[in-house]
Amino acid sequence: MRLGFYIIMAAQFLSALADNVLLIAAIALLRDMHAPAQYEPLLKTFFTLSYVFLAAFVGAFADSMPKWRVMLISNGIKILGCALMFYDVHPLIAYAVVGLGAAAYSPAKYGIVTEYVPHRLLVVANGWIEGLTVIAIILGTVLGGMLIRPDIAQTLLAFDFPVIDTGIDTVAEMNLAVVGGIYFAAALFNLYIPNTGVDHKPLKKNPLYLLHEFGHCLTLLWRDKLGQVSLAVTTLFWGAGATLQFLIIEWARAALKLDLSTASMMQGIVAVGVALGAVIAARTVTLRRSVRVIPLGIAMGVAISGLLFIRGIPLAWCLLLTVGTLSGLFVVPMNALLQHRGHVLMGAGHSIAVQNFNENLSILIMTGVYALLLELKLPIYGIIGLFSFFVTGTMWLVKRRHDLNQRQYDAVAHLDDTLH
Repeated sequence: MRLGFYIIMAAQFLSALADNVLLIAAIALLRDMHAPAQYEPLLKTFFTLSYVFLAAFVGAFADSMPKWRVMLISNGIKILGCALMFYDVHPLIAYAVVGLGAAAYSPAKYGIVTEYVPHRLLVVANGWIEGLTVIAIILGTVLGGMLIRPDIAQTLLAFDFPVIDTGIDTVAEMNLAVVGGIYFAAALFNLYIPNTGVDHKPLKKNPLYLLHEFGHCLTLLWRDKLGQVSLAVTTLFWGAGATLQFLIIEWARAALKLDLSTASMMQGIVAVGVALGAVIAARTVTLRRSVRVIPLGIAMGVAISGLLFIRGIPLAWCLLLTVGTLSGLFVVPMNALLQHRGHVLMGAGHSIAVQNFNENLSILIMTGVYALLLELKLPIYGIIGLFSFFVTGTMWLVKRRHDLNQRQYDAVAHLDDTLH
């Protein structure tokens, strides 16, 4: 890989790191406010609203100028959302603004990889992206958990710059200042991302045109035999993954009696597994063989049910590591296949926007259902059982759909051979 690729990865890593530190800080703020428990998964809901409602526009925006500039603007929006939370805007509203920046950032982040990296290296590049994103989740959740620990927080608050009054007097303000600093560092890396030389499409001013174009791209990708399977897998994965973040925190509190600071680190165990699975997938799975990993999604759904029986931390670590590894093994090849098909069919920015729309609609629905189940006072073990059944069942349906597509393709190929 060329140097520019590593600069892209550094910018992505820092931005994702800040996102995950901010999530823990926002959860802590909600608990300090004594907000209802269902507000915590609603953070993810508010964050992903922009991905869904602006999907028709952010893809065209990403394709209208150099990707580094889009990433820089998007990081600026994230810094604004962080500042709003610092100045006591409700965490749900402020996190929604951060989501607006993330929605604009994503098509540029993935789009520049498809422009900069040859398609034969896309699985490897996605292994890097997912691996670093997962490391950012690990470090972000660990750092977020550490920053809200009373001993560490008080030590940091006791530090003052000579002469300068920072105005940072509380643990929440200190956390948000750290997050803002990380976003700023990501923005600096954005300035050094290389221009790929790809022609850019002028941004259309007519929103109805953009909506129509997005609808066409959405239909095109869902009708493509390989596109529909990879899109279904990644859509399910990200919806399930976002829900699992909150489910693990609640399960750790109920089953292991852990506080938020320690429970947030349990998320990191899953992330370690995803990173491990991503590395293995990058080394062993080619783009041509990517669809063969679908059964691992079924295995992941079954593995999640193990949370129903575990009451000890060492066993919990083993199970969560297994869930994460299975996730990384099947999502990295599927993501690479989806990006390749989207790039071929419609262009990088538009295809990533379609992907984001589906994946974040899944996050909205699944975290919304999770919040509703908490509101209905359903026990966490009942939610885990339903969640495991849903993931296993839907992944099995996706596999059946792919098998049907493959049989139809083989039948057509056989007919062509017969006619010739």
